[in-house]
Amino acid sequence: MNNPMEEQQSALLGRIVNNVEKLNENVCRLNHALQNINMSNMNVELISQMWANYARNAKFHLEETGNLKDPI
Repeated sequence: MNNPMEEQQSALLGRIVNNVEKLNENVCRLNHALQNINMSNMNVELISQMWANYARNAKFHLEETGNLKDPI
């Protein structure tokens, strides 16, 4: 005779294992997508740093040459 509680626990454990496997697959997909986003954001961050450096250098040049005007 099979123990009904044991069968029920085995079925529940099987469902839990299956759900954890699916969760792990989806977390791996999410990690891959986040890596791609981070790689894309690196380009944006680089351009932002370059622009900030350009603005700082332009302001310094305008201040040194006396051509810096007040904003309108």
